[in-house]
Amino acid sequence: MSLRNRLTQTNKESQPQPEAAAPPPPPQPAAITPRAELARPRPGDLSEDDYNRLKKWLLGKVAEGLDEHADLKRTPTTIQMLRDRFTLVYGQAKVSLPADAVEALFSAIVDEIVGFGPIEKLLNDPTITEVMVNGPKQVYIERAGKLLVSDVSFEDDDHVMRIVDRILWPLGRRVDRKLPMADARLPDGSRVNVIIPPSAIDGPVVTIRKFSAKKLTVEDLIAFGTMTSQIADFLRACVVSRLNIVVSGGTGSGKTTLLNVLSGMIPEDERVITLEDSAELQLGQPHVVRLEARPADPDGTGAVTIRDLVKNSLRMRPERIVVGEIRGGEAIDMLQAMNTGHDGSLTTLHANSPREAIGRIETMSLMGGLEIPLKVIREQIAKAVDLIVQQARLNDGSRKITYVTEVSGMEGESVVTQDIFKYDETLGANGKPLGMKPTGLRPFFTPRLESHGFKLPPEIFGASAGDMLLHNRRR
Repeated sequence: MSLRNRLTQTNKESQPQPEAAAPPPPPQPAAITPRAELARPRPGDLSEDDYNRLKKWLLGKVAEGLDEHADLKRTPTTIQMLRDRFTLVYGQAKVSLPADAVEALFSAIVDEIVGFGPIEKLLNDPTITEVMVNGPKQVYIERAGKLLVSDVSFEDDDHVMRIVDRILWPLGRRVDRKLPMADARLPDGSRVNVIIPPSAIDGPVVTIRKFSAKKLTVEDLIAFGTMTSQIADFLRACVVSRLNIVVSGGTGSGKTTLLNVLSGMIPEDERVITLEDSAELQLGQPHVVRLEARPADPDGTGAVTIRDLVKNSLRMRPERIVVGEIRGGEAIDMLQAMNTGHDGSLTTLHANSPREAIGRIETMSLMGGLEIPLKVIREQIAKAVDLIVQQARLNDGSRKITYVTEVSGMEGESVVTQDIFKYDETLGANGKPLGMKPTGLRPFFTPRLESHGFKLPPEIFGASAGDMLLHNRRR
């Protein structure tokens, strides 16, 4: 149902009715009747139901005549236009509310017309990292890594769907009973997932992974304790030296944030192509081409998958390919791209450890539909992937790098890895984990780093110069 039709239906449902009497009064006309038909309330006399009906009526009148799909921006001109409409309509309602209640009504109506309704204030709160709408009456938030119930609610399922329409329409996407799921993004790049009945039993469910208004830098991650300055120097050397890096981790562990930071280390004179399901990466380089996947139309045609984008990107003279996340058969195409001269590629995937990440790449490569022996796929992984960076969300809600692992080759039919840095959960004297520590091993790709001008001191890897010299001779 369109926004205009929903508003019309809402207005009809919210029409004030006279108090019951005997005999019953005649039916009310279809037109919206002003609130003056109710007894004029004194400040604070409106019940919650009456207040909600008043809000619906005001919203319908203020939005009347506006294009339901107009991309109205929250500009001073638009706000003044809505305030003029609101002032006129509120005067017709002939109610008396305190000034702060009137201003709250106006703000709520503005959020409905040019924002995202009740969750607008949650999206504007920089301390909130995730918003989860579980039906109209239950909205959760994530703050500092912890889930909390918010005081926000919607009126009904239809109210949630109006906001869903507002999110999806600018992207040319939709949900209905035949296509009850959709991925989208907000204008600031925040990730949105929508699923509605009949697949969602208790009403429309909207999950929003917020992006920080401030683009995070490597210095921010060091300050947050996500990584140490030594790991930051090491990763910067790896990115500039064109190593292929996979960021793995669980849901909500900060993979995309870390990928964004690593992508920001790519030199500005290189052509970067990003491939994502929903465009989220915020790269600062001047030469960035952003590609986005597209879901199928209702008739099943028109889909553009990540795998299609990977294949097409190889024809676009990329110097760097950054894939937001690999989830399926595109893994084999990504491996082939890494092994055919497209060094320096970056991507993420879901896995709980570096070893599991390799197993996930094997599984997803087999999903590509090609009849390739598992040993060949493992050889492709060993040749293509240089480094796996494991990200995790700990019990206290903090997000940290827990492993920096080198993929060093094959031994028999197995892919060989070695940890360069590892998170130590042993509690120190202050009662806190010791955190990330070097393992004392120097990566085999060290000559590649040195050829690009990065001669990292042995102390980064937790060894003295003499120990490192002996280690290299044994190799």
